[in-house]
Amino acid sequence: MRKLVPFDVSAQAAPRIVTARTIRTVDAGDATATAMLFERGRILAVGTLDECRDAAARRGLQPEHVDLGDAVVVPGFVDAHAHPLMYGQMMTWVDCGPEKAGNIPEIVALLTAAAAELPAGRPVRGYGYEQRNLAEKRHPTRFELDQVAADREVYLMNASGHGGVVNSFTLARNGVTRDTPNPAGGEFFRDSDGELTGELSDAACNILTGVHGVKIGHHGPNFHLADEPAEHLRQLDAATRRFLAGGVTALGDCQVTRREFDMYLRLAETGGLPLRVSMYLLSHLLDDALEMGLVGQFGNAYLSFAGIKLYADGTLGGWTAYFPDGYVGDPCRTGQLYHEPAEYTALVRRAHAAGLQTATHAQSPTAIEMVISAIEEALADRPDLDARHRIEHCGLPTPEQIRRMAASGIRPVNQTQHYYNWGEGVEEAIGTPGERFNPLGEFAAAGVPFTISSDAPVAEPIPLEAIQTAVTRLTRRGHTLGPDTLRVSAGAALRAHTIEGAVSLGREDDLGSLEVGKCADFAVLSDDPLTVDGAAIGGIRVLQTWVDGELRHQAD
Repeated sequence: MRKLVPFDVSAQAAPRIVTARTIRTVDAGDATATAMLFERGRILAVGTLDECRDAAARRGLQPEHVDLGDAVVVPGFVDAHAHPLMYGQMMTWVDCGPEKAGNIPEIVALLTAAAAELPAGRPVRGYGYEQRNLAEKRHPTRFELDQVAADREVYLMNASGHGGVVNSFTLARNGVTRDTPNPAGGEFFRDSDGELTGELSDAACNILTGVHGVKIGHHGPNFHLADEPAEHLRQLDAATRRFLAGGVTALGDCQVTRREFDMYLRLAETGGLPLRVSMYLLSHLLDDALEMGLVGQFGNAYLSFAGIKLYADGTLGGWTAYFPDGYVGDPCRTGQLYHEPAEYTALVRRAHAAGLQTATHAQSPTAIEMVISAIEEALADRPDLDARHRIEHCGLPTPEQIRRMAASGIRPVNQTQHYYNWGEGVEEAIGTPGERFNPLGEFAAAGVPFTISSDAPVAEPIPLEAIQTAVTRLTRRGHTLGPDTLRVSAGAALRAHTIEGAVSLGREDDLGSLEVGKCADFAVLSDDPLTVDGAAIGGIRVLQTWVDGELRHQAD
C-alpha cells in the first residue's frame, strides 16, 4: 500500500512536555510512560519526565511543561468509517433516538414541538429511531406524521440512514400513490391492503433528494440531503467539533461524492480542518479517479485520498441487507445486492489493478461472500501482500469466510455501537445468527486485525462507548449478545480504535500510537480504560483532545 507523504502544517508549534498518571503508547509492545516530549506536532521522546527533559536539552529546547495530573493519555482515536457531513446535517434535525423517545407518541411530540418553532413551510426532519426499540415494535406511519404537519414535508429518518417515514403531504407533493411502482433499488412500503404506509427505503428517497442523490445507479444508497455550500460548511464544522469532543483526531469519510470533496477542499484551503480526514470516493467515481491519475494515496497530513468505497448490500437495521431466503421478522423482505457479482468483481479488479484500496459495505453472508470472492480474484491477478482491502460493517461473516479474510489480508471495519443500540433487533430480524453480529472475538482468534469505528451518524462518535461494547457485548437494554467468545479485551479494543484504525487508513506511519516520529495526536481521559471495569469504560470522560501537539478540545 502506498504511503502518504506527510506535510507539516504545524511548523510553529511550541515544544512541550506532557506528563500524566499513565500514557498508553499503544505501540507494538503496549508500553506505558508518564511523560512525552513533542515539537512542531511531532513526538520527540516518550518515557519519564527526566528522560524527556534530557531529550529536550540535547536538542537545545526549552519546552513548556503541561502537567495533566491524574489523567490518562491515549493516542487520538481513529474513526475509520464515518459520514461527517451527514452527521453535521443531522445535528440540525430533531433527535428521535432511544434516549429521547421510547414510543411513537413521544416521537410525534418531539417533531410537533420542532414544527412550532420553524417558519411556515420549512420541512420538519427527525432522525435516530429504530423501530424495534420502540414500544410499538414498528415504524411510525404517514398518518401519525400527519399529526405533526399536513402542509409541509415531514421526514423521519431511520437509524440505519437508509430510509425512514414521510407524511402524506410529502407523498402527494411528489405524485406518489398506491399505484406508483417501486424504483429500482428502493421501495414505497404498503400495508396488506396495498395502501402506502409512508415508509420508504434507499432509491425511493429520490422524492427527498432528487434524482441526483446517491442511488443504485451511483453504486450506493442515498444518505443525506443537499444544502447550500455555506450551510454544509457549518455542518462540517459542527460535526468535527463533536468528533474532537469524543477524542477522535482522525477519521475516514466513507461516502465521498463531489459534494463532500468540494466541502473538504474549501475547508482545507482556509485551514479549517481541525482533525485529519481520509476520503473514500464512491465507486461511481472510479473512472474519474483513474482518469485523473489517483492511483494511490495522496494529500497532506490533514486531508488525503485513501481509496474507493463500494456497496455490496444494504443495512441490517433497515432490513435492506441481502438475505435471499427472507427475514425471520418478515419473510417477504429479502433486502438487496447493489451489484451483480460479475459487475462488482470487475469494479474491485479495476481498482486493485490500479493499486487502490477498496472499502465495501457488506452485512449478510451472501454479500460478504461476493466481496471476499472478488478480492481473491483480484489478488490472484495481481498479488499484493499489503492491499488492505476492507469490508465495512462485516456484520455476519461465516467462520469459513473469516478464515479466508485472514488468508487474503482483508480488514473488517466494525461498529460495536450498532449492536449496543439495536443488537436485539438484529436477532429479531434474522433469527439465531444475529447473536454473532460483529464477531470481534472470532476475528481475533483467526488472526484477522479488526478496526472499530462509529459510522456516525448511525452512532455517536463516542469511542469509549464503542470500546466498552466490544469488551462487554452488552446492549443499551442490558442484553448480552452472544457467547463470551465474541468479546475482546479492553487492550484489543483500544488498539482497534487507534493503531488498527490507522492501519486501515494507511496512516500507521504517522498516527495511531504515541511513538517517536509520529504525530502528537492524543486524547486525555479521566481514567484508564484498561484498568476500570469493562462496564465502566463508556463513563470515562474525554477531558482534552490534542492534534499536532495543539489543544483542539477542552471539556467543560
